[in-house]
Amino acid sequence: MKLSKRTETLEPSVTLTASAKAKELKSQGADVLSVTLGEPDFPTPKHIQQAAIEAIESGKASFYTQTAGIPELRQAIISYIEQFYGLTYDVSQTLVTDGAKFALYVLFQALLDEGDEVIIPTPYWVSYGEQVKLADGTPVFVAGQESNNFKITVEQLESVRTTKTKAIILNSPSNPTGMIYTKEELAQIGEWAVANDLLIVADDIYGRLVYGEHTFTPIATISEEIRQHTLIINGVSKSYSMTGWRIGFAVGNKELIQAMIDIASQSTSNPTAVSQYAAVEALTGPQDTVEEMRLAFEERLNRLYPLVLEIPGVKLVKPQGAFYLFPNVKGTMEICGYDDVTEFTDALLNEAHVALVTGAGFGAEENIRLSYATDWETLEKTVNRIKAFVENKRRK
Repeated sequence: MKLSKRTETLEPSVTLTASAKAKELKSQGADVLSVTLGEPDFPTPKHIQQAAIEAIESGKASFYTQTAGIPELRQAIISYIEQFYGLTYDVSQTLVTDGAKFALYVLFQALLDEGDEVIIPTPYWVSYGEQVKLADGTPVFVAGQESNNFKITVEQLESVRTTKTKAIILNSPSNPTGMIYTKEELAQIGEWAVANDLLIVADDIYGRLVYGEHTFTPIATISEEIRQHTLIINGVSKSYSMTGWRIGFAVGNKELIQAMIDIASQSTSNPTAVSQYAAVEALTGPQDTVEEMRLAFEERLNRLYPLVLEIPGVKLVKPQGAFYLFPNVKGTMEICGYDDVTEFTDALLNEAHVALVTGAGFGAEENIRLSYATDWETLEKTVNRIKAFVENKRRK
């Protein structure tokens, strides 16, 4: 069978691929430690579960909903943005989707024509570039230098801007680096985007997972002009430990949102009904569990960070948010006799039974991603196995 050209150029998700490899080895009896997925290890809070149960038992969850989401959830999103952003939107400026990932997908389908360009700072979440390509757009990557905490500058953005540039993606806190743009940095980027009439795609999914003295500033809050040029992407997966429920949302320009709704109506029809009712409770109910999980992640980060630095050859900037470490392992690979980061991570999986994600899929050829959204015992064992692997290779 002859498949479409888009499938021939499509790269599979490296995070899901790494997780699948780990599960396959586990099924064969191997004791594999997996720190691949950005998935909180906590069960969804009880009050959210109970809201879903009540929706099922009442029969509300049995039927199709509006494509853009049930009215209660769209209003909950408005209230959430008012509470945590201090911004007011109309319900018509909201769309509920099957996860934040699908919100990005329908955005690019609604926004891009063939050859349109989207600027993507690297390291980047693995699906950005592929989703742009699926919409016949062209991803334009700009390297966030490790010396600048993996963040890009206006000068870099201007150097790649063309007449075909349509948008820029900003993910702060970042997956995979955990770095956060300051208010001043966001103002410079936002003003540049406004001056060039570009859409800012603000992926704020990790906005409530911030540690130490650092703060998250939504770029949409910088100024009214910047807000008018910003589409907010968010969801309940990370902050509320609801990855399996698949609820994301987009907030922004009414015409763009309507176009996204129209595309969603011809693809998914509507997000899962029971998940929508659960998400209403997540956004409007008690928020104490969000802080409990955030504190747990912060404790893991503070304990894990110095341990990872003990791995020979590793360099690591301490993350400020999200739940990933993104160490530079160039020196480690040299010690072990590798010059390709994907080969290095494959060897760790096959020989040390440690599943990590290659940085190559994030646009970083010298890094690996390690998720600390799992229990401490697994994290500690992971570091110890990597150290033993490196020492064994060094002796050889």
